[in-house]
Amino acid sequence: MTHREKVGIDAGGTLLKVAFMQKNKLHLEKFSTHDLAAAAAWINETFPEGDICLTGGKSKLLETHLNGKHALTHIVEFDATCAGAHYLRKEQLSGDGPFILTNVGTGTSVHCVDLEVNKRIIGTGVGGGTLLGLSYLLTGEKEYDSIVRKAEQGVRDQIDLKVSHIYEGAEPPIPGDLTASNFGHVLQNPEQHRVEDILASVIGMIGETVTTVSVLAATQCGMTGVVYAGSSFDSNPVLRDVVARYTRIRDCEPYILDNGGYCGAIGAMLSLHVDD
Repeated sequence: MTHREKVGIDAGGTLLKVAFMQKNKLHLEKFSTHDLAAAAAWINETFPEGDICLTGGKSKLLETHLNGKHALTHIVEFDATCAGAHYLRKEQLSGDGPFILTNVGTGTSVHCVDLEVNKRIIGTGVGGGTLLGLSYLLTGEKEYDSIVRKAEQGVRDQIDLKVSHIYEGAEPPIPGDLTASNFGHVLQNPEQHRVEDILASVIGMIGETVTTVSVLAATQCGMTGVVYAGSSFDSNPVLRDVVARYTRIRDCEPYILDNGGYCGAIGAMLSLHVDD
């Protein structure tokens, strides 16, 4: 019998992620969804007759570019993401019980993940799409790597209103470095603001919003930790730091998965291996 590659593909709003196994080693690739034809050409050439499981909002559109020789199946995006996160968590953290998963992709979705049942708790439109869109509107920057690199050089104190700003000269009832109002300090400092500071504040707002909904979901489900995944964390130390720090301030423990942006693709691939 001819061996057929088993491939999981997550065609999201911004990125197309691919997961497959070769010689018992997990391989991961990603492409921009702005050029699905180029991504499909790579898939057709690399896996001319593979078994492919698709997920994500652009999966049906991607299907029109494939060569028609693949055995195609589909999986619900949330199910694929939770399965992939469970796989990575077990590999990286040696965890095997229920957990809260916050997937920060174009938007953000929060799930309670169990071996048997995965339940979506809440979501927010604040995510990686917000990072790119708001950064462009405020600074003209539209390249992810440039945004993150400049944000690393930024200081948020001239943009964000901190608790310590409000309680100037007095002892605040909560930690002074907490944000009282994102972008709330701009009018007190109306001079020209640095691009680096603005971008740091954009990422800070996203990280704090994501953390708040995650910790509330964890509390609701009786858990004390949050597993974070999604492409928004890739090579983004500013977001990682904000999320980790604010999660701990709220008495939860953060776990940020490496390669967490591939959860959907990995989960789709794993669904094919179930039938082996």
